[in-house]
Amino acid sequence: MRIGELAKRAGTTTRALRFYESQGLLEAQRTSNGYREYDEHDLRLVQEIQSLQAVGLSLEDTRPFVACLRAGHESGDSCPDSREVYRRKLAEVDACLERLQTVREFLLARLAFQDPCLVPEPKEFLCS
Repeated sequence: MRIGELAKRAGTTTRALRFYESQGLLEAQRTSNGYREYDEHDLRLVQEIQSLQAVGLSLEDTRPFVACLRAGHESGDSCPDSREVYRRKLAEVDACLERLQTVREFLLARLAFQDPCLVPEPKEFLCS
């Protein structure tokens, strides 16, 4: 399939596909007249990149997953390097949640100090 068809099937733009190619994530075969040619495996690579980016992974983070698929694995996350990206991102998410919990506790404490009835948590008959 040509680049336009791949873009349409993947729900993206030809510009994005060219960018993936410039970043070494996608490799187009070239026809004799210079057109880019892609196959179903390329569609799978693009879908993997898109799904990983949709959950917050950077384009750089997708490299091990793409490499895993290129190596012939059924799943992009079946390789050790891919799972390491998951571990690293999970640690980042956990740290973010901890920071958010600290902010939440601070805000609740400030609200409770001003007026316990403003605290958006269930209170047992204190504010009736």
